[in-house]
Amino acid sequence: MIQTQTLLKVSDNSGGKIVKCLKILKKGTVPRFGFVGDIIVASIKSIRTKNKLTSKVKKGDVVLAVIVKTKTTIHRPTSISFRFPYNSVVLLTKQKKPMASRIFGIIPKELRSKKFSKIVSLSSGVV
Repeated sequence: MIQTQTLLKVSDNSGGKIVKCLKILKKGTVPRFGFVGDIIVASIKSIRTKNKLTSKVKKGDVVLAVIVKTKTTIHRPTSISFRFPYNSVVLLTKQKKPMASRIFGIIPKELRSKKFSKIVSLSSGVV
């Protein structure tokens, strides 16, 4: 469960390190929580110091991001449940394509059903 003002890690090589959730973009009434596969508006709080010159984002930029990992348990209809040790996102362009060329770590397969197959193919593994 991600809500506004939540700090999240960035799981790609776009240059961001920590982002803060500003708004959750969902249809319907005013969304309170975001889960895996939801798109959020985020602000870059810190960037990776190694790639300051090659970074695609700067500190303070407002970007779109998709939630890929949450500390909240993910339940599946096959009675399997699991969770990740931290909350994480992947940064997106305005066309909702991944900004980076690599995704670090494994991601849940729920992203494939939410039409983020490009992120699934860039990641190292799917759970």
